[in-house]
Amino acid sequence: MNAAAQLLRDTLSDEEIVERIVAGDAALFEILMRRYNQRVYRAVRAVLRDDDQAEDVMQQAYLNAYAHLRQFERRSQFSTWLTRIAVNEALARRGKRPGMRHGREEDETMMDLVASSAPDPEQQTLASELREVMQREVEALSDGFRSVFVLRDVEGLSTAETADTLGISEDLVKTRLHRARTQLRDNLYRRAGVTLDSLFAFGNARCDSVVAAVMARLA
Repeated sequence: MNAAAQLLRDTLSDEEIVERIVAGDAALFEILMRRYNQRVYRAVRAVLRDDDQAEDVMQQAYLNAYAHLRQFERRSQFSTWLTRIAVNEALARRGKRPGMRHGREEDETMMDLVASSAPDPEQQTLASELREVMQREVEALSDGFRSVFVLRDVEGLSTAETADTLGISEDLVKTRLHRARTQLRDNLYRRAGVTLDSLFAFGNARCDSVVAAVMARLA
């Protein structure tokens, strides 16, 4: 991304970028993708639990969003509108997968972990292993709990944004989040030294790959 595009990315609001794209500046769609790639990936990954499927769905969701940009009416934030499109695409894709296992309502109890002191190489290795454990346990949550947990606690959406994205009530969001947190045992990620925002990271190379694929199809 060149310096001019970088400046636009840092200064223009989502709505201003959408207006410019609708007016004919399709190249600016890259800014929106890069702005929300991490959130969209995490939301889709929470539904599908498969990296390759998640990237395919992301690309299709971006194409769907681009095709319907004129229908964005600002009744919700653009990020919520976009994430809802991605979640709907992921749910549709999941429904087509044969033998899809529905998550269990109650997760197995997780072991308590002893807090560690300042990280050394051994502890850094442990932190990496704990991150993998945490990701596996998040994936083991039931479908409804996992999506709410990722959007609320990992991605940081508000209760209202999560409800809007998933098409459920705010009360149901709160209930599912409470049960998800209970299952995951808050003390696990407090003691492990693993931050939630490090889970299901969408690296630069993968971000570039998805953006390039979508922009090529829009060209």
